[in-house]
Amino acid sequence: MLDLIILSIHFFVCILLSIAIWRGPKEADLHSSSTETAETGPDGLICIGKEENIKKSGRITAKIDGREIVVFYHEGKFHALDSRCYHEGGPLCRGDIEDINGQACIVCPWHKFKITLETGEGLYEGINPLEPSPTPKWQSKGVKQRIHKVTIDNGNVYVCPPDLSVSFDSDYFAEKYKIGGESAMKK
Repeated sequence: MLDLIILSIHFFVCILLSIAIWRGPKEADLHSSSTETAETGPDGLICIGKEENIKKSGRITAKIDGREIVVFYHEGKFHALDSRCYHEGGPLCRGDIEDINGQACIVCPWHKFKITLETGEGLYEGINPLEPSPTPKWQSKGVKQRIHKVTIDNGNVYVCPPDLSVSFDSDYFAEKYKIGGESAMKK
């Protein structure tokens, strides 16, 4: 009888764990970023927050015309990019920033893709098989992630709306996330 009770409890716990895993993690903020409601400023720029608040948190997400962007403050500079990775839509706002060959890069938390904050270039470490002793070197895949121009004025941080006449790989996931919300991006 005791075996049946223990087995029943074990089964019940397994069911609860399965449900918790199936539902997935909550959209917890892992880096003290927050989502701001964007306001229109001078010259069509979008105000996404106070300079001092973003400097304190190091990053913030904001929506511009439904498109989610992330703004990083790193080593004295502001950088804005689409918040979803060009590869498979990972949340860049949760990634770590690494220095790669003197370039600040955000590392996608899902698949570790590296994207420069300055240009949106995708980087990879590769070798030239034609070299006698090939050694891995960082190389560019080209610009994959849409970046957004950041302007500071009177203690406010403004971002330029995206120029959609030029397309980038990250546009697919920016649009998919905009249309389908979080349910479109479950991983």
